[in-house]
Amino acid sequence: MTTLLALDTSSDNCSVALWHQGQLWHDCQQVPRGHTRLLMPMIRQLLDQAGAPLAALDGVAFGAGPGSFTGLRITLGVAQGLAWGLGRPVIPVSCLAATAAQAARLYQARQVAVAFDARMDQVYWGAFHCSPGGETGPVVTALGEERVCAAEAVTLPGAEAVPGVSVTGSWFAAGSGWQAYPDRLKTALSTPMEQIDGTLNPLARDILLLALEKYQAGLVVAPEQAEPVYLRNEISWQKLPGR
Repeated sequence: MTTLLALDTSSDNCSVALWHQGQLWHDCQQVPRGHTRLLMPMIRQLLDQAGAPLAALDGVAFGAGPGSFTGLRITLGVAQGLAWGLGRPVIPVSCLAATAAQAARLYQARQVAVAFDARMDQVYWGAFHCSPGGETGPVVTALGEERVCAAEAVTLPGAEAVPGVSVTGSWFAAGSGWQAYPDRLKTALSTPMEQIDGTLNPLARDILLLALEKYQAGLVVAPEQAEPVYLRNEISWQKLPGR
């Protein structure tokens, strides 16, 4: 029986989750600057609660991004270190997709437009279709490439964006971008959002359930090959006048 650990520090949340003997264990703390201090103790505590030795892990999943630059590096470093020491693979999971899965879990959302505040007057953007039927949770399908762009430049996919996936009906909006730029995002989209929750951030429990499907499909990588997904390749620093 598969045992997987999942980690995420891509936002203010520091979250861990474990799948062991067919049961989900998870923990989350909102600590904007405490990820480095808390992540390893949270992992140890969760393993102890589940009665799972570290050596029982079959792989380590992590929120690969997009998200906080520093947070992504913390998660990646811990995931790589654990997996390398155990000789196990890692499973990168999109933080945007995990947030869509969370919307499906909490609100039964079927089509989710996820926007994270990317600062610099931009958002990280992704559109997803969520359908029931997965062994451990919804099946989340990306309806196009994830990207970083101005809020005015976001778009929703057409009805046949992905073969075999019907994109019809209402949309659910999730993520911090909908708090930062609500009017600009709404103006850019011709389709109104049926419901908006701008408080949703990625959680390890949703990353874990998506990772289980990827693990079973063999979509894993060696620890040294794992990389964060920043979407923004270059960081532009804007100086204040006189600085």
